[in-house]
Amino acid sequence: MDWIAAPVPGTAAQALREAGRWRLEDPPPLHDQDIWYRTRFDGSGRRTLRFNGLATLAEVWLNGRSILVSDNMFLTHEVEVDLAGDNELVVVFRSLDAEIVRRKGRARWRTALVENNRLRQVRTTLLGHMTGWQPAVHVVGPWRGIELVEQTSGPHVMAKRIRATLDGDDGLLDVSLDIDCGGTRPEARLIVAGIDAPLEWAGEGLLRGRLRIPDVEKWWPHTHGAPTLHRVRVTFGGFEIDLGQVGFRSIDVDKGSDGRGFALRVNGQPIFARGACWSTADLVTLAGDRETLAPWLRQARDAHMNVIRVGGTMIYESDDFFAVCDELGLLVWHDFMFANMDYPIADPSFRASVEREADQFLARVQAHPSLGVLCGGSEVGQQAAMLGLPSSLWSSPLFDEILPAIARAVCPDVVFVAQSPCGGDLPFQVNAGVSHYYGVGAYRLPLEDARRADVRFAAECLAFANAPAAVTPAGDRVPRDRGADWDFATVRDHYLERLYAVDAAKLRAEDPVHYLRLSRALSGDLMEVVVAEWRRPASRCAGALVWMLKDLSPGSGWGVVDSSGIPKLAWHGLRRAFRPVQVALTDEGLNGLAVHLTNETAAPVSTKLSLLCLQAGDVVVMRRECQVDLPARSARTMTSAELIGSFFDITYAYRFGPPPLEVAFVTLEDAVTGGRLSEAAHFPLGRSAIAQDPGLSAMLERDGEGWVVAIQANRFAPCIQIEAAHHHAEEEGFHLLPGEQRRVRLLATADVGENPPTGEVLSVASKLATSCRFG
Repeated sequence: MDWIAAPVPGTAAQALREAGRWRLEDPPPLHDQDIWYRTRFDGSGRRTLRFNGLATLAEVWLNGRSILVSDNMFLTHEVEVDLAGDNELVVVFRSLDAEIVRRKGRARWRTALVENNRLRQVRTTLLGHMTGWQPAVHVVGPWRGIELVEQTSGPHVMAKRIRATLDGDDGLLDVSLDIDCGGTRPEARLIVAGIDAPLEWAGEGLLRGRLRIPDVEKWWPHTHGAPTLHRVRVTFGGFEIDLGQVGFRSIDVDKGSDGRGFALRVNGQPIFARGACWSTADLVTLAGDRETLAPWLRQARDAHMNVIRVGGTMIYESDDFFAVCDELGLLVWHDFMFANMDYPIADPSFRASVEREADQFLARVQAHPSLGVLCGGSEVGQQAAMLGLPSSLWSSPLFDEILPAIARAVCPDVVFVAQSPCGGDLPFQVNAGVSHYYGVGAYRLPLEDARRADVRFAAECLAFANAPAAVTPAGDRVPRDRGADWDFATVRDHYLERLYAVDAAKLRAEDPVHYLRLSRALSGDLMEVVVAEWRRPASRCAGALVWMLKDLSPGSGWGVVDSSGIPKLAWHGLRRAFRPVQVALTDEGLNGLAVHLTNETAAPVSTKLSLLCLQAGDVVVMRRECQVDLPARSARTMTSAELIGSFFDITYAYRFGPPPLEVAFVTLEDAVTGGRLSEAAHFPLGRSAIAQDPGLSAMLERDGEGWVVAIQANRFAPCIQIEAAHHHAEEEGFHLLPGEQRRVRLLATADVGENPPTGEVLSVASKLATSCRFG
């Protein structure tokens, strides 16, 4: 055999890439062959070998003896072994292609989204098998670590159950430990937040106890409070065991007066759940360590997201994933790994494997306060319903009986959703329950559909071919649904024409640079407009999770962050739309503009609200200011007439004569500090009406933290973008008012030493982009 070095945890694709034999741009198939791993290690006596994840059909030998056969990549296996000094461990991953040909049984229906429907019979990830939107990277190998567990002289916790709940404002911590103390029963105490309580022996090796913490500091999503964590320790017999951290919070669902809604409540407080769908930090390695995961999850937090959804087409995420989300104040919506297919749950061996898979996953993550929603799977019922099949085929005991029963037993304080989407007369109906909303998006409906659809909770939405940042190679990968005769660049071009009044095909051919700049602007604009509709106080929508957080490969993918980690203008648009203290505008036609004010924080905010209406870029036709006090966790809507105090055709709906304005701009400032909290713009004549030269100027400055560009405009400057070699801007896509200066920090994307950055600041409008240089 031709052996090469292989990292563990890791995948065969990772090892081949490191050896120069595999490329993400053109990945060769790996499921058509057997792939072998081997290693030698020292050790003698009785030990435990723990296999935390073998993808997918694995046979394991130790010193020539078979010790394990596994056909589920999501299972952990522990095998007691006797070591012989110099030991050889061999794992072969059998060809998945060959195995699924041998599998028998017909599905009740088939999906076009997965390349091979026989994958429904094998417990493996669908990553790499839905190739309309991801490279065909086949997951093979020990993708989670292999451990040699040594015997310890002290007490050893073999299993633990930790439940942190609230009783009013008090925290209740229930602990159950399966522990090996060598047959002894020493006195044991549970310690949390400076308070301790005794643990009682409830049987051989079983410790149980409860501790009450009066007026406990609760765990909150970071948009609504502090994600406070508390360390849990157990002491006995001269030993101390660290059981990790817990957070005290409650979570439930408010279905509304009609029983058809879906609004999450945390600690009794309704929250607008906003965030993105997660894929994996690295499609090749499937790495789950803190160092790899934390930068991506921080980008979600920094965009004011408070929910991350792991869909059923991905993998069960690692302990580090949940720990980082605990610390950042990000709720996790986690599907079980079922999606788009009719699974053979009537097969006893398949059912037993699935039950073990679900139980292991939940036992591992049940103590994390970030775990907020468990979901049976993604788009299974939707697929059957869209094929015109009867409602009896929309579900199965897997989602209605097996998974909810396990979830109730292990995680009783977590919301369970049978499938995503679900809840309406059809599974994919958007005005009931949980939906996947692509009206504005794949279905190319007008922006007005965001309100007309009456979305209650979008667990997926707003998928566009988001053009990467200017400093990132564009690539040529554009996502599409398998079997569709269009891709998401078509969707992008549709909205370019509607919002900016351009001929997208002609612009792409004649001025591809401006086409890309305008495409970047489009994504941010669409995010802000739709989220403004859903967050307004009168909306019944309680959540929006964008598809997706990050790209899996270079190109104009669905991600709002590109595959190298650079935020796109879509991310910047979401960050503005998701702010906890927010002002937003919606066009109410003859009723003028609605000004929506939100304060989700735990403290009241005294603000100054300003309205500026401009004509020709710098002619002020209306200016108003007022003080608005926003109580903690409140929202209200003002009308433009209330703010102005007299008639002014701010939406150009009455049309008595020529248009009185081109742009209406509102700002919300802290009345005490004067700091800008939020801003929003409305274009009554459309974005294409902004055509004047803004008169940009920019100056490069250095402060104690690095480089900053100070940007100013003589006239209204739409959509500021910054292009600088080896740097990206901390903030982009915002509009500049006449005479306003904005200081934007430049973040290095490569080691540039002390060399000052150089580049361009651009204001991107429909017909042209005006620019000035700096550095």
